[in-house]
Amino acid sequence: MKTVHSKILGELTQDNRFEDWWNSKPIKIPLIGAELNAIFTDFEPEQDESFIKEADTALGHFLNLGEEYKNQISGLVYDHFREYCSMVGEEDIPDDMKGIDKSEIWKFISPTQIIITRRPYNEPHIFINMTCECTWEEEHGLQLVFKKGKALTRVSDQDGHLTEADAYDIPDSEDELLAKFEE
Repeated sequence: MKTVHSKILGELTQDNRFEDWWNSKPIKIPLIGAELNAIFTDFEPEQDESFIKEADTALGHFLNLGEEYKNQISGLVYDHFREYCSMVGEEDIPDDMKGIDKSEIWKFISPTQIIITRRPYNEPHIFINMTCECTWEEEHGLQLVFKKGKALTRVSDQDGHLTEADAYDIPDSEDELLAKFEE
């Protein structure tokens, strides 16, 4: 079995199903106060020699995000929930979520894993995608994407895209959260 080594995650083993996926043991995520598995995806060590170093840098930033940052982004996650509510009928909104405010949104979210990958379009930076199950959207779930692990740059259903720009084929400058990203 092939392995690669990350200074932050330790040894990652190659996935049995996908050759370009590498799985870690669970790691504590301060942002949510829980442990999650991490996966490097779309990573071929022979073809991307800087991936692990860049991923470790992004993970270092991501692991520095804690409760205070979680509170800062609660409004963005809540806005995503409210957008969902505006597209469905009243009967499709879970009863226990009717009338909640942004401070309560995290009670309805269960993070499942973090995916560390390189953006395939435009700028080839490392992004960390925290996939989640959520009470209001059981079919498509929720993803919280962090550019370089530093800042939340996308809140969406789990659709396979790292940015709104990629999802809607628009310039990065028109992607509201991505355009606000500052080093």
